[in-house]
Amino acid sequence: MTQWVRYQHSGAAGFGTLEGDTITVHSGDMFNGATPTGERVALSEVDLLAPTEPTKIIALWNNFHALAAKINSPIPADPLYLLKAGSCLTTPGATVHRPASYDGKVVYEGELGIVIGKKATAVSEEEAGDYIFGYTCVNDITAADIINKDATFAQWVRAKSFDGFGPFGPVVATDVDPATLVVRTVLNGEDRQRYPISDMVFSARQLVSRISHDMTLNPGDVICCGTSVGVGVMKAPTNTVEIVIEGIGTLSNTFVQ
Repeated sequence: MTQWVRYQHSGAAGFGTLEGDTITVHSGDMFNGATPTGERVALSEVDLLAPTEPTKIIALWNNFHALAAKINSPIPADPLYLLKAGSCLTTPGATVHRPASYDGKVVYEGELGIVIGKKATAVSEEEAGDYIFGYTCVNDITAADIINKDATFAQWVRAKSFDGFGPFGPVVATDVDPATLVVRTVLNGEDRQRYPISDMVFSARQLVSRISHDMTLNPGDVICCGTSVGVGVMKAPTNTVEIVIEGIGTLSNTFVQ
């Protein structure tokens, strides 16, 4: 497994592979021909960035059997998804603030993220794995009360696209079998979610294939696989949320009311 990161160091953005507490700096394109420069930099000396710069963030709804059963929702025939605005992205470790325009419930959603590695248009399920660069941790933060505020229109994009509502990272891990992974969400030190990726309605390859028939996927794009049971409200004045996926890493952010 290789872990890729993007970072800010001495006023410049860079990328490389993380080994322990050391980043091996690379040049070129992370997704196509990245080359080690010979330079190494300590993780403690950099500020981590979101590990890719996606042209779009796709977020799945109702993609886990356990959650569908809990909310008595039928299993969908096709992937159900929305787009989160690119401006909602923030960095691993960043503090996310409650939107000034919203005073309702804000929830965490721990998720696995698929990172696309090369341009994918109408690819087959058998080919789809060749277009997956790796996997990452996602917190799909949501202003829950907005979704159904207007009876004539479900406001999914607005609810999920406030500034800071799209942290992911801190790494993209390659050579990972997603079916073996378990997602944990830890809120203020307490486990709130723990569910297997093997419970997904649509597998990672199926998602990439099916969505690529709807729209072209570009290198760095992120597909958030959806969440399962255990989603909850962040109620404390200051909330520390960790999305933990053993085999990938831990994404930690703070949400402040």
